[in-house]
Amino acid sequence: MTRSIRSALTSVTVIAAALALALPTSAQGDTAVFAERMLDVRSGDIVENVVVYIVGEEINRIETLRPFGSFEVAEETRVVNLGDVTLLPGLIDCHTHLNFDIEGEWETRDVREGAPDAALRGARNAKLTLEAGFTTVRDVGSTGFADVALMRAIDRGFVPGPRMFPAGHTISITGGHGDSTGYRPGVRERGVEEGIADGADEVVAAVRYQIKHGAKVIKTTATAGVLSHEGPVGAQQYSFEELKAMVEEAARHGIRVAAHAHGTDGIIAASKAGVASIEHGSVLTEEAIEVMIANGTYLVPTTYLADSIDMGQLPDMIRAKAEFILPKAKDSVRRAVAAGVKIAFGTDAAVYPHGLNAREFAAMVERGMTPLATIQAATLSACDLIGVDDRGAIEAGKLADLIAVPGNPLEDVGLLEDVRFVMKGGEVFVRRD
Repeated sequence: MTRSIRSALTSVTVIAAALALALPTSAQGDTAVFAERMLDVRSGDIVENVVVYIVGEEINRIETLRPFGSFEVAEETRVVNLGDVTLLPGLIDCHTHLNFDIEGEWETRDVREGAPDAALRGARNAKLTLEAGFTTVRDVGSTGFADVALMRAIDRGFVPGPRMFPAGHTISITGGHGDSTGYRPGVRERGVEEGIADGADEVVAAVRYQIKHGAKVIKTTATAGVLSHEGPVGAQQYSFEELKAMVEEAARHGIRVAAHAHGTDGIIAASKAGVASIEHGSVLTEEAIEVMIANGTYLVPTTYLADSIDMGQLPDMIRAKAEFILPKAKDSVRRAVAAGVKIAFGTDAAVYPHGLNAREFAAMVERGMTPLATIQAATLSACDLIGVDDRGAIEAGKLADLIAVPGNPLEDVGLLEDVRFVMKGGEVFVRRD
């Protein structure tokens, strides 16, 4: 048995059985999602009057309707009429810290709380992130493998959240940006298992340990950073030889390396060592840009935080570093965009509140990108960086990860901050009319 659903597009409605529209999101059977517009992220075209047919977790086919056309669905098919919205693929954030927040006495949290606290904090933040339209994240550094536990809980359906690529512990030199510093000797001392590694042999051991316990990406700190008590900000911390050993070991396991790097020397060394991405990239000279382009290294700029970080929550030493580096970082993004460096979307969510990830889009546009380029950075380019091809576009055979926003995001990228519909793997998590 089938039923014909006729679209009265001039009145922005789809006439469908009321029962079908009222079915709960857990209803079994195929799904047909109708929207007045869909963004083809490859071409940049807005396609009108689209029906996306979903079987299980995947997109089966896509049809476009003529005015007053109709489409056939089986009686058991769930019809989701989104009406006057633009449908997009689920967004991807390549730089989150779901188990962390800058709130309260955050700078001493690592001696007051443990992995169980981080995991529960992550469950809250994962839900906020998914509801903001981000159906996949690359989560770059946690504690006690709380990020791996969160990934498993999401995959098992225990808690709502995006698909995750967790890093486990960040790989850092002793006393570096990924270490716990500022305490007396004996307090929060960490070893190779927790990512603190010096020299090529220890680096390799640290990489192996993270992968053993579920890491899907390796995160390292090639340079000093901002939100830590070591300094000066941007100073190179890992040598080229150590970074090369890290990249080669990860590659043996089919895993890529993301390198936190603010300063020029560390950026160049990490890119030459073969990392997949430079996170932040705050001081990009002409030479650093040329090296990144030559090596095909992605920049994950995390640039909205430069506009939004609450300096009042930062201790004096950390605040001084932020005030020094962040203006340089904004200028570096502009030069990277102009030069044609490959860019993937990432926010550093945790430095500002989770769920506000989409504010990165407007910041990227302000730095010189087009709205379409920012969306591609959060879909096609993000997939290329992470190393997946089963998402990132609304196409047959891709995962049914879909979002919808009012209006046309190519005309106003800020609309991506107003997500009205989120589907992940064929399951609806958000529906706001």
